Amino acid sequence: MLGRTANGLFWMYRYLERAENTSRLVETGQRIALTRLGSTDDQWRPVLESAGVAAGYDVAHETLSKDSAIDWMLRASDNTSSVMSSIGAARHNARQVRTALTEDVWEAINGAYMETRGMLARKVVERDLPKVLGTIRQRAALVRGATHGTMLRNDIYDFARIGTFLERADNTARILDVKYYVLLPSVLSVGTSLDNVQWETILQSVSARGGFQMEYGNSAGPRDIARFLILDRRMPRSLAFCVGKIVSNLGYLVTDYGERSAAADKADALAGAFASKSIDDIFDQGLHEFLQEVLAQLAALGHQIEIDYRFYE
Repeated sequence: MLGRTANGLFWMYRYLERAENTSRLVETGQRIALTRLGSTDDQWRPVLESAGVAAGYDVAHETLSKDSAIDWMLRASDNTSSVMSSIGAARHNARQVRTALTEDVWEAINGAYMETRGMLARKVVERDLPKVLGTIRQRAALVRGATHGTMLRNDIYDFARIGTFLERADNTARILDVKYYVLLPSVLSVGTSLDNVQWETILQSVSARGGFQMEYGNSAGPRDIARFLILDRRMPRSLAFCVGKIVSNLGYLVTDYGERSAAADKADALAGAFASKSIDDIFDQGLHEFLQEVLAQLAALGHQIEIDYRFYE
């Protein structure tokens, strides 16, 4: 496969995942604000930081407000990680690799772009926000469904999956990190009902509340939630699950191309780190320190994939 084609597939699915994850973060911000008395606009800063777009927001805006933060994350053309920018970039990459996609996948991504552009043509009023965010997630799910249902399981599919799960792992790590260090009003709230409500909100933001309750019931605490989102290999948005899928798909590329890649070695090392740690080990190390280490390793892995498969040649 040409490096440019691999690059287009990888980034098409990364951007699609990013659009969905950004919509989830906006919903998380809304839910967390409802758990606090005297909610202020400043409480949207951690959401911007979690999405990695706070610095850009500060350049474009003199003050922080809830409405402008939501608009920045959903619609801003000068925010390359906004939902609209991400969907647009996903469609652009899909056009570049049009012949590698099935008709169903192309129609799904094109439809996602057209509907999102229509919904976000003007500022979203608060009463319409739940419907808009839900539609964004549904459209992303349609693209994934078309991919799983119609794409041949070859290197095209592998690059699509690697892009998806690399972006998803990055998002889960960011959500957990910002929750632990930023979202709590004070250290006095740790372990309180407020703390538990906010941890449950994090579960909702990654569509994990139902699965978590099946496994742990209603009496589990923050440590169990962290274990579920980091180490549970059955949970589709956990770090361990995402890294496991990256390892598998990089392994298929190794088999198909007959050459062991440095990226495969990096992915194996990252998977080994999860296999060797318990949640107690992670908390002893420091959740923030662990997550920052994971984010750095994910970034290095993404860069190595670009090098190994000559994305820009």
